[in-house]
Amino acid sequence: MLWIKALHVIMVISWMAGLLYLYRLFVYHAMETEAVVRERFQVMERKLLRGIAHPSGALSLITGITMLVMNPGYLKMPWMHVKLTLVLGLLVSHGQGMYYRQRLITEPTAYSHKKFRLLNEVPTLLMIGIVIMVIVRPF
Repeated sequence: MLWIKALHVIMVISWMAGLLYLYRLFVYHAMETEAVVRERFQVMERKLLRGIAHPSGALSLITGITMLVMNPGYLKMPWMHVKLTLVLGLLVSHGQGMYYRQRLITEPTAYSHKKFRLLNEVPTLLMIGIVIMVIVRPF
């Protein structure tokens, strides 16, 4: 169980790094006016999603579900319900990142960099809530 937990924490850290960097790339992508530089951002975003965010997000879910299967009693605890709701928020943020990437490719000026600066904070706030639920277990 401890090896699975360790792998889970490692994958969550990697997933968060991927999501935070993705939205930061979107800030710069949305500000860029040169086509060649926009294309470079598209490559960086694609590699970040495929190489880091997708695999680490999937492994975070797999290891998390494995721990719940091994210890189903956690599903009866209110803090776990809140945590899983916040994890759902991370999945939505990840999905939105995929959507925004496609939109920036077809419509580079569709969104302002300010929007992405704000959206960059969402995964951080979700992560803070998740960590509090797991460590403090306030309920």
